[in-house]
Amino acid sequence: MTNIALGQYLTLDEFCCCSQTYQKYAEYINPYPQQPETITALKDLNQYIIDPIIAYFGRENFKLTYGFCSADLKRYLNQKDPKTGIKNGRIDPRRDQHCSYELNRNHKPFCDRGGAAYDFLIQNQSSDRVVDWIVKQKLPFDSLYFYGKTRPIHISYGPQHKRDIWAFNATGQPTRKGTEQWQT
Repeated sequence: MTNIALGQYLTLDEFCCCSQTYQKYAEYINPYPQQPETITALKDLNQYIIDPIIAYFGRENFKLTYGFCSADLKRYLNQKDPKTGIKNGRIDPRRDQHCSYELNRNHKPFCDRGGAAYDFLIQNQSSDRVVDWIVKQKLPFDSLYFYGKTRPIHISYGPQHKRDIWAFNATGQPTRKGTEQWQT
């Protein structure tokens, strides 16, 4: 199951095992989807969003920083590192679509929005220029989070195709301020 091609460039392994938290706790985490709908959503995300981005900017410049979030990975993201006391990661499974169609303990979806998401960098471009290109190409994304010129971009593909673009203020709250040039 792990060597499944999700699109022209990425495999399920790459998509599920790229996060720093997974790398740190790999022996304890099953990083793979349990729901067949999640595989379909990841393939759609690759076809409509990732493949065009990589085709334009080049595979050698593309860096996947956070892909699919399994229930096991989510559990570790919510914990603090025992050595540093710092939380392993930030995740908002109700909204961010990294958990895709996966189910919680009560057999309810972590995210009821459907679809799938990933975070990435283009190593030789500022993130605002990459967002310029994505918007100009009219890629059918659902949500795009712009964290800054040198930070990864979060982008999702889902049934709503909202094309919502958000930035974040100093306290981490979503805002439209700073995204005006991309609003259509």
